[in-house]
Amino acid sequence: MGFFDLLRSRSKGEPTVAANTWLVVGLGNPGAQYAANRHNVGQMVADELASRIGAAFKSHKTPSRVAEGFLRPGGPKLVIAKSNSYMNTSGGPVSALLKFYGLGPDRLIVVHDELDIPFDTVRLKAGGGHGGHNGLRDILKATDNADFTRVRVGVGRPPGRQDAADFVLKDFSGTERATLPNLVSDAADAVEAIAEDGLVAAQQRFHSPA
Repeated sequence: MGFFDLLRSRSKGEPTVAANTWLVVGLGNPGAQYAANRHNVGQMVADELASRIGAAFKSHKTPSRVAEGFLRPGGPKLVIAKSNSYMNTSGGPVSALLKFYGLGPDRLIVVHDELDIPFDTVRLKAGGGHGGHNGLRDILKATDNADFTRVRVGVGRPPGRQDAADFVLKDFSGTERATLPNLVSDAADAVEAIAEDGLVAAQQRFHSPA
């Protein structure tokens, strides 16, 4: 955003957005009864990121709670959001946030649970389909199938014949909970790496064999 753009935005009463700003949306369902579900791991990552930058979530004009701050002095700014709506209707809040901050989908990072990746694994990609994930499905619909960045947090496949929808709406198992803080931390690291170094560099770091 140039100097005259800043002046125009201020004159309209619109938010002034730092040049290197990223909207980071952690997907999940609102309410204490869902907070520890596998489906809410995206919001767990959002909480971790907000804690790292020392920002608190506050009510927002869009139907979301938002925490804002810089990764470091002079570094990228993160607008971290958790929707007040349910997972299946994530698109409206995400679209409203992009419009409010004047950001394009190229500045959107969506953090979500992923059944097709083993638990305790993080994978990064830009673009693609929804893969049956209803949160992604609604965001794609609301953004005209835009290519945004995804941080895919592996929760693994349900055991036996358990339904996938039931599986993601259950809390992590006791064994998983012992490792969960590391998984959440890794996903937060991945968001920071994308914002600081770009997707390709972040992929090289997080997709490399340990």
